[in-house]
Amino acid sequence: MIVSASLGALIGTIRQWNEQRERSKDDGSAGLRTFALWALIGTVSAFISDQHFKPTFVIALTLVGGQVILRSVVERSEFRVGFTSAAVAILTFLVGGLVHWGHTQPAVMLAALTVLLAGLKQPIHGWTRRFSDRDIRSTLQFVAITGVILPLVPDKGYGPYAAFNPYSMWLMVVLISGLGFVGYLLMRLLGPQAGIVLSGVVGGLASSTATTLAFSRQSREDPVLSGSYALAVVLACTVMLGRVAAVLGTLNPGLFAAVWVPLAIMSVPGLGYAGWMLIVHRKGRGASKTLELANPLSLGMAVKFALIYGVVTLLVKAVSQSEVTTGLLAVSFVSGLTDVDAIALSMVDSVRTNSLLPPLAAKAIVMAAVANTIMKAGMAVALGSPVVRRNVGIVLGLTATSGIAAVLTM
Repeated sequence: MIVSASLGALIGTIRQWNEQRERSKDDGSAGLRTFALWALIGTVSAFISDQHFKPTFVIALTLVGGQVILRSVVERSEFRVGFTSAAVAILTFLVGGLVHWGHTQPAVMLAALTVLLAGLKQPIHGWTRRFSDRDIRSTLQFVAITGVILPLVPDKGYGPYAAFNPYSMWLMVVLISGLGFVGYLLMRLLGPQAGIVLSGVVGGLASSTATTLAFSRQSREDPVLSGSYALAVVLACTVMLGRVAAVLGTLNPGLFAAVWVPLAIMSVPGLGYAGWMLIVHRKGRGASKTLELANPLSLGMAVKFALIYGVVTLLVKAVSQSEVTTGLLAVSFVSGLTDVDAIALSMVDSVRTNSLLPPLAAKAIVMAAVANTIMKAGMAVALGSPVVRRNVGIVLGLTATSGIAAVLTM
């Protein structure tokens, strides 16, 4: 009973705090005492159900729910109990029942989640008010990509070497789109004051290419902040290497073990430059504008990625069948000019099906990362201000050189 009352009081404290913030006077809404009592009722009714009269728990739950509904009906409209308050009341009652039945850990977790959701009312409302039509479309498209299209596509190989598997291709779309979706939402939720560091990091999650393009162009329009723009580009390109490593570690730990050292070596120039900028040039830490990324979840982009992934898979399987190692590395380099994820995920599939050994697949991934780095360095040099051209060109040049050295020693 002590545990139940404590959990109920915790939930009630947050609910009472929310109500007091929203209303200028006390209207008798359920607070700390009421929620503690509801939890106790849940515990006691569960005990009586076990020991004496089985329907007691259901009856008590009905009475608690009826009490909430009745108050909502009879009170004035401005004091009506909302759906959230009713749900929290029922959950508090159930927490008490779980405690009696010995499920203390789930009860604590349920109470904690309830408190978290109840306490985040104002921040959540603030976030949703900032959503635009484009944000909602992005969310709906992600739901369509994940929950509508994926279950419908066939899980079967088609074409030469059975390389075109619609399910595998679209599953990769879901994975990469999910990463982009997270980055896109963070940028929208945190707003223009997120700062240069978060802009670069999140930009690397969503699209390091888009980050490089946007900040390089902005550096010409606002050359005073070129140092900050250069830092954002370097951070995005470095985070991209970590993102690829994270995906490989999730999908194939064996391949990750073969590739993480070269990718870590490639990230040293970017991390060194970022540390130097953040420590020595603190004045530029918050000077940059926030990057406005394009929608990373458009269906056109998803289809484009699926096609790239399918073509790369076909080329990889054709090369692996002919046992031409140099051909595979060439395919990896060309593919990396446009996208590292496609070749990386193709390598995962090839290693899983024993078409390639992990060391050779790791070489192909690093070669793609080198090509992608060279391409973004070219974008920065072609589009950026003199400071961006110099700083980004040097750092990404060292990054690409490190990757080439790693390939030669693998």
